[in-house]
Amino acid sequence: MMRQYELVERVRRYNPHVDEDLLDRAYVYAMKAHGAQKRASGDPYFSHPLEVAAILTDLKLDDATIVAAVLHDTIEDTDSTREEIDRLFGQGIGQLVEGLTKLKRLDLVSKRAIQAENFRKLLLAIADDVRVLLVKLADRLHNMRTLHFVPSDKQARIAQETLDIYAPLAGRMGMQNIRDELEDLAFRHLMPEASQMIKAKLDELREKNGQIIAQVERELRDEFSARGIEARVEGRQKQPYSVWRKMERKSIAFEQLSDIFGFRVVVKTTEDCYRAIGVVHTKWPNVPGRFKDYISTPKENDYQSLHTTVVGPGRQRVELQVRTSEMQDIARYGIAAHTLYKDGRVADRDVLVRESRAYQWLQRTIELLAEGDSPEEFLEHTKLELFRDQVFCFTPKGELIALPRGATPIDFAYAVHTDVGNSAVGAKINGRVAPLLSRLQNGDEVEIVRAIGQIPPAAWEHLAVTGKARSAIRRATRDAVRAQYTGLGRQIVMRAFVRAGKDYSEDGLKAALPRLARVSVDDVLAAVGRGEIFSGDVVKAVYPEVVDERKAVMPRPEGEPGWFPLPKAASLVFKVPDANGESSLNSIPIRGLRGDLPVRFTPNGGAVPGDRIVGILTPGEGITIYPIQSPDLIAFDDQPQRWLDVRWDIEEGHPELFPAKLMVTAINEPGTLGMIATLIGDTGANIDNISIHELSADFREMIIDIEVTDLKHLNGIITQLRAKPVVSKVERVNG
Repeated sequence: MMRQYELVERVRRYNPHVDEDLLDRAYVYAMKAHGAQKRASGDPYFSHPLEVAAILTDLKLDDATIVAAVLHDTIEDTDSTREEIDRLFGQGIGQLVEGLTKLKRLDLVSKRAIQAENFRKLLLAIADDVRVLLVKLADRLHNMRTLHFVPSDKQARIAQETLDIYAPLAGRMGMQNIRDELEDLAFRHLMPEASQMIKAKLDELREKNGQIIAQVERELRDEFSARGIEARVEGRQKQPYSVWRKMERKSIAFEQLSDIFGFRVVVKTTEDCYRAIGVVHTKWPNVPGRFKDYISTPKENDYQSLHTTVVGPGRQRVELQVRTSEMQDIARYGIAAHTLYKDGRVADRDVLVRESRAYQWLQRTIELLAEGDSPEEFLEHTKLELFRDQVFCFTPKGELIALPRGATPIDFAYAVHTDVGNSAVGAKINGRVAPLLSRLQNGDEVEIVRAIGQIPPAAWEHLAVTGKARSAIRRATRDAVRAQYTGLGRQIVMRAFVRAGKDYSEDGLKAALPRLARVSVDDVLAAVGRGEIFSGDVVKAVYPEVVDERKAVMPRPEGEPGWFPLPKAASLVFKVPDANGESSLNSIPIRGLRGDLPVRFTPNGGAVPGDRIVGILTPGEGITIYPIQSPDLIAFDDQPQRWLDVRWDIEEGHPELFPAKLMVTAINEPGTLGMIATLIGDTGANIDNISIHELSADFREMIIDIEVTDLKHLNGIITQLRAKPVVSKVERVNG
């Protein structure tokens, strides 16, 4: 176990102004707090936070971060409190330790939900101070190094969590060294046989190609030296998990991989990078399509380098990366490179936001927390973005947009701005009209076609790739549904005030909000639209003297052939349509499924313009429209408060199709079904579904769900079907 003075000396190597007293006090405090606690290995528990601190000294982090590492488990696993940490070490260190403390006593139903909520809390803490992330990654790295001491039933879960969350998170923060080690440790526990097999093949290949590697290094140094380029050349080998992942992704064998060995060239300046790549391409032919410039277009984790593949000695493919020393630091340490000591202090968040694309990505991810996602949805969306490689696309103005591989113009639109995504109706890719579901490629120029008032379809949520797009689509859908319920509720409430002979005003409704247990007028109206509050209760809350109309007894329209007798109280909330199927102007206008109200039609026969209709308010679902002759209305005879006065409001010149159902009895002979379908199609109607039942050897009964413009259209189809010699009987189905 590391001694007290050894910790101080490790920090002093890169920070001569180390606060020795602070480190000493933290060491002693944590050692006493953890006391006799033991790790699964049998070692004193205190050895773990010391090893975490040691990992962070390799990243040359400030004193506060090292102290937070030493103390990071005290609040969670000992009797220490945040208040005590603040008092002894300051609020800054207390905040770091609190951010690293898992939530306790969570009232959640599953381990997955607990994991998600803890991850959410961690990211919120990282948003305040990125050093929380650095300590957490170091903590996870040491836990993975000692995972073999943990009971076997926990090893797989911890390794999978590391592979799912922490290794990709380290990668997105540019901390490639930590990512590589986390992935290989997890790989070793999750797939030990595959890990051992690949490691053995890599060792065998290294021994076989040792001379070629040395030859390439020597020739590169000689070429650079001859042209006055000061460069350091290092051979490198892919990590076992990286090899496995590529084999899986491309479905190829180990022997088919051509880039297991590569070379890194480190030079002084950016200009030298391009000079060096010119030297390499002059000496050896490059492989077409394998040159990538991540200097002019850095990755989102701040990675910068030039990549190329050439055909080197012995006709072997050789992969090279060329970068400066500063780029090398960022490639190794990622966001930690931005927190190296600058005049004795760590870079603040504003500096990170300005300098680090990785931190900008993290900030955008944190914004998703404000979108109302559940913790599990947030975790899933974050994992989606962590795992995917990137494509780089451009707006028509030349702005670069980085997206996960597999992203579509939908994701692109939301990456530009949420309003652009919500109003998107089409896209042009490289000047050509393309479907919104097209997969984008590197270098595509994407123009989004927009329409005012557009609402993104709910189905887009399952088509989008990025968490930002999915979250925004879900929020827009929620808002649109709420707006529909609010609009329906406003119409219901206004008509309730008219029936009561009272004036409706939002000011009056605001004054009654406490009696309705709602915080805003829109909340009340939406609740009425969803059927959670009865409109009469709203009237009574504003005007207490009004009699509850649910207790009134009114005459009902009875006796007319084909009409269903309405409940006695229904006439207060439903006005019988006139002979033209129209109700009074106080009724709610119905335009169809694509109107601005939450409307659906009864599945047992539907309703079409020209029918006399009634609306039934279903809590949480909006209005269900029934033709007045539907026997299904019997079920609502004792619920008069759910009956609504509705009328058709069809926009001329913009015909819409409405659902209806026909029962057709026809002769069972070849061509009958085709004849019926052709007739219906020729009238401009649409067949939505057909079910066929055998009545006898000679006759079949067809239940046909069709869509028509109005009652006249429907009756015309019925008349034409009855005229066909193969048709025995046609009836409209109502319930």
